[in-house]
Amino acid sequence: EMKDGRNKDELIKVIKPVLAAKQYGTEDALAPLVADACLGTMNIGGAPRVTAESVRVAKILGGNIRQSQVIHGYVALRGAETTLTSVEDARVTIFGCGIEASSTEAKGTVLMESAEDLKTYNITEEEKMEEIIKSIADTGTKVIVSGGSVSEMALHFIERYNMMCLKIGSKWELRRLCSATNATALVRLGPATPDEMGFCDSVSVQEVGGKPITIFKQNRSVKDGCRLSTILLRASTSSLLADMERAVDDGVHAARIACKDGRLVPGAGATEMELSVKIKGYGDTCPGLDQYAIRAFAKALEFVPRTLAENAGLDATDVVTALGAAHVDGSVTAGVDIEAMVSGEGTSTGVRESEDVVDLLATKQSAFRLALDAALTVLRVDQIIMSKQAGGPKKQ
Repeated sequence: EMKDGRNKDELIKVIKPVLAAKQYGTEDALAPLVADACLGTMNIGGAPRVTAESVRVAKILGGNIRQSQVIHGYVALRGAETTLTSVEDARVTIFGCGIEASSTEAKGTVLMESAEDLKTYNITEEEKMEEIIKSIADTGTKVIVSGGSVSEMALHFIERYNMMCLKIGSKWELRRLCSATNATALVRLGPATPDEMGFCDSVSVQEVGGKPITIFKQNRSVKDGCRLSTILLRASTSSLLADMERAVDDGVHAARIACKDGRLVPGAGATEMELSVKIKGYGDTCPGLDQYAIRAFAKALEFVPRTLAENAGLDATDVVTALGAAHVDGSVTAGVDIEAMVSGEGTSTGVRESEDVVDLLATKQSAFRLALDAALTVLRVDQIIMSKQAGGPKKQ
């Protein structure tokens, strides 16, 4: 059982087998990162709690898995629009709209008769834009984030008032940034109230793998802890990055469930084989035709260790037989040794006792419940509707 959800070593023990099931060989590098990200977003008071939405993944092509890192905060996969690229203790104003002069619905034609008309044509628009940017700067804002385009004129005045500007086109990413900085996205162009502004310990543009990224970093000094953690994944191919992202997602959900219910069971097919042995023993005590159904149910549970053995390139029949014998002898934690084929490692029988490979009890219960429901649903069907080719009768 996982006794303390805030203990990193216990969290890694739960997460590592989940990552290995998805992306074998990367679990030693990824498990500490996932655990660190979950601990960074965990609530400070009360029972430990993790939400899957609080851990985000940012993928950068190039490098290797060992170069992956955890950032307590938000990572935007683009650089800043301004020359200012680093700010400390920044107040952040986020706009859901673009920072530009609103265009009128009606179109008009401007007739210029002199050079003076040309010089004064944009002066009113410039004054209005400067007034808006100055009012934003007066609130103490150091970083402006736009959900749309930023006009050159607005960018000029943002530079003049020594602020940093960043564009984020995705509404989902904008929402994540609002969550990370505790800000509210404004739909109007103007100064934000203190409640609408966010705060970030540091905002900086860095180059990772030849790509500029903007990092909004939060320290643990925030009163309710960091709201968002980002795992920055590095790998040589896009497919590997996608597989690692799915593995990380599974690991985060495993940590979330472990914080709710920390009970663990042996993994590597040990739980299924132990249940199979127990049910077979129960079946021997039942007279009549029921015995056949109970034995068939017990044999169906051998599917998990059999599949593990086949995927590892082992002789499935020999491994399942050896595993069943081990469990009959009382080796409750004996499971399939997937490294049995590796030279110098593993065992000759393909069976190994290990307390490090564990599964969540809640996950096993859910899997069994769904499997039983599916089987019972099929058995309840008393009619079969045959599909026929569409269309009218065949031509004579």
